[in-house]
Amino acid sequence: MGAQTAENTTGNTVNTVLGPVPAQQLGVVAVHEALLSVVPGAEYAFDVTIDRAEIFETLAEKLKDFRRHGGGTIVDSTGMFHGRDVRLYEALSRTTGVHIVASAGQGPEEMLGGYFLTPQTNPPTPWPAEKFAELFAKEVTEGMVVPRVERRGAAGLVATTATLAGMTATDESLFRGAARAAMTTGVPVSIRYGDDAVRDLEVVLDEKLPAARVVVGGLDRKDAVAAGAPLEVATRGAYVGLDHVGAEDDAHITDAERAALVAELVEAGHGNRILLSSNAIGVAKGHPANDLPYSYVLTTFVPLLKAQGLGDEDVRRILVDNPRDLLSVR
Repeated sequence: MGAQTAENTTGNTVNTVLGPVPAQQLGVVAVHEALLSVVPGAEYAFDVTIDRAEIFETLAEKLKDFRRHGGGTIVDSTGMFHGRDVRLYEALSRTTGVHIVASAGQGPEEMLGGYFLTPQTNPPTPWPAEKFAELFAKEVTEGMVVPRVERRGAAGLVATTATLAGMTATDESLFRGAARAAMTTGVPVSIRYGDDAVRDLEVVLDEKLPAARVVVGGLDRKDAVAAGAPLEVATRGAYVGLDHVGAEDDAHITDAERAALVAELVEAGHGNRILLSSNAIGVAKGHPANDLPYSYVLTTFVPLLKAQGLGDEDVRRILVDNPRDLLSVR
């Protein structure tokens, strides 16, 4: 397997919920996970309990397990309005020693609140990209919003998602706004594509955001693999997010197929553009949890990579060097 040189991130920092951390200190990174995931509105449901002490204990145990197995950093890629609790994440990071990177961003359109769909215009029109850019950028430069109270630690990335059936006009505004916020603040963008990964990537690249500042998630979906999207995305210089490791369902390839895909990308010279994660959900409210341990990639998937012929250097590049390079503020 050929080795690629990692990008020079000496002196760079990454925005965590406890403040900037030297990029070299992140260790193994789970680059697309969820800590507390709450369907908007579930906090008002009569049959949903949100006990912060109970949530803290559950998440703390899962983060400690991740650290025991060699993990260093969790990226919560849920964006702004799906349960993100910055103060909870601060306490979890202090207690467990795991770095936590939280995200700005929204999407897809169907999950937006009405304010972001029909701002004070007549007739109603979607928010323009520039308004989303300003909203997301302030979460990096001024701190993430704790509603009606304050702003706290800076967001470490902007995460946004397109409608599964295909990008809508509002989704495009979200993607373009995310790209513009990344350009002005130096944090990366994480996108979940709709029905065409390469086309959705082109939307953010059209904003002149360098491809190396973008991760395209969900590329272990069967439709993406069938279309050759992982290789095409890597060839364009963006990161390939294989972020449903452990999912064995109708929508995604199997872990054995993922491991073979990783080996193919490494063999093609793209080992420096691969990111792995499980899309695990620590605590879910209002929807089913993907109840995998955050350590799943380390404990279960890495042996599959070794069986494909990847060495320790390859594994370190994928789990440590690549996410470090992506998350470093530039």
